[in-house]
Amino acid sequence: MEFAVGDKVSVIPSFMFDQYGMYGELVNAPSHNIVKHPQNLSFEQAAASWMMFITAYGALIEYGHLKQDQFVLVNASSSSVGIAAIQISNMMGAYPIALTRTRNKMETLLNSGAHAVIITSEQDITQEIHKLTNNRGVDIVFDPIGGPNVAKITPAMAMNSIFFQYGALETQNLSIPVMDILGKHLTFRGYELFEITTNPKKMQKAKEFVYNGLKSEQLKPIISKIFSFDEIRKAHQYMEANSQIGKIVVKI
Repeated sequence: MEFAVGDKVSVIPSFMFDQYGMYGELVNAPSHNIVKHPQNLSFEQAAASWMMFITAYGALIEYGHLKQDQFVLVNASSSSVGIAAIQISNMMGAYPIALTRTRNKMETLLNSGAHAVIITSEQDITQEIHKLTNNRGVDIVFDPIGGPNVAKITPAMAMNSIFFQYGALETQNLSIPVMDILGKHLTFRGYELFEITTNPKKMQKAKEFVYNGLKSEQLKPIISKIFSFDEIRKAHQYMEANSQIGKIVVKI
């Protein structure tokens, strides 16, 4: 959940809530975690931008070194971070392939820039990736789920490709076929947003990347719903329903 706070500051990133208590009308924050957004964005749009784009930036750009014409597999693709990964992939000239459980969000994902969408409850993940990449495989996997289904992804990863695990939505451990790792020199890496936000140099690079993307409108925040501050309870209930696509914004 993100907060828009009028003209007092540009953006309050959500990852600062716990450390600095940013859940009120007045907050105290370190200057390096306040960002100036482009003029083409409203404060609501700005509030919905920074956490998701910086999270995806860290894996794909800072550590993944994403290049033009590479294939990126995005799991949980309808989440705000998943959509950010799709947009960043397009910004870099790469091809984002979205994974989603049902067809309900397929049209939204295609409209958000996905090169293709794989419906995991209906289609064979491995076969579909091979078809979409002409048997080349995906260069980067960006996944907050993990679990047994990873065994269906690794056979369709390219040589020397990398798998970023940035969450643990699946409680079971990753299932990784050892011969895929050995035969294709695969890298599996845990990744957290805080690797970027706690490093001043990396954070500055991330800010510049996201700012330029927002200014050029290659990166566009998606807002699911805006609540007023006195509707905070409804905002939490809406978030807990887990049906939104994009960010929930609370406006002060």
